[in-house]
Amino acid sequence: MKHSIEIQSLAEIDKAAKEFLKEIGDNTLVAFYAPMGAGKTTFTTAVCKVLGVEEDAISSPTFAIVNEYRARGSEPVFHFDFYRIERPEEALDIGLYDYLDSGCLCLMEWPENIEGLLPEETLRVKISVLDDESRLLEWED
Repeated sequence: MKHSIEIQSLAEIDKAAKEFLKEIGDNTLVAFYAPMGAGKTTFTTAVCKVLGVEEDAISSPTFAIVNEYRARGSEPVFHFDFYRIERPEEALDIGLYDYLDSGCLCLMEWPENIEGLLPEETLRVKISVLDDESRLLEWED
């Protein structure tokens, strides 16, 4: 089934994140495909906030590759940024499959850099910047 969520402005991002979490159901592996500046980290931050993660604890893991966030009394959320990955082995070196197999929510930016390592069940979400600067999230399950 095809899904889409349009985000007209930053003022709507928390509402969109709530809707997104409801629509993805039990999917725990989420890969965001989008050009630089399309809002991958901004949307991931909104998703984490909706889950109860303290906003000041959320940051892009560009240099660390993965950040772990926790909301009170919940499972960890893993936030990946594969932008700097040049070889798939680099992702394996951080224990990628330990994270992906954990059953915890894994939110991935720049997944195209590790495409061959992603499990088949990964939910692939495309973020597009529309002419009016709004954002469109699209995926199939």
